[in-house]
Amino acid sequence: MDTYSETAGAVAIQAPCGACKFLRKKCIPSCIFAPYFDSDQGVTRFAAVHKVFGTSNATKILLCTPANRRHCAAITLCYEAQARLSNPVYGCVSTILALKQQVVSLQAELAMVKTQIMNSRVAVENGVQTSQQQEEPTYFNLIGETTYSDSNCFDPIAFTNHMFR
Repeated sequence: MDTYSETAGAVAIQAPCGACKFLRKKCIPSCIFAPYFDSDQGVTRFAAVHKVFGTSNATKILLCTPANRRHCAAITLCYEAQARLSNPVYGCVSTILALKQQVVSLQAELAMVKTQIMNSRVAVENGVQTSQQQEEPTYFNLIGETTYSDSNCFDPIAFTNHMFR
């Protein structure tokens, strides 16, 4: 809530919250919407909530919600209202379904990458065994990792380039 005080007197003028601006009524100090619908952006957000839920239902939802969770409830009301206005049939369910599909797709991709990593580790181990049987010299870099001069060994740069073509 915006509060402006006059320097000459003790009169304070309160700007109405976005909900009261939209409803064109006086905003009282105990307005349930004031903490969640500010004077600037609250009008457009409350307009969506009003269109989808109605003022009475939005008030009931906020009053039935514990005070420490009302902020989350107001955000959820705004999100659901915006989603319902943009997609009247599915609302936010379409977003949830799209995100679930994305999770499934990413899990499949992760499983594929894990399999490729395991295959490359096996290939590197086979390459190490082959190079040790041929008794080629091995070199140690400064980090302590073994580097091999055999061209059959795993090349991470070539592997990365192959993966992201």
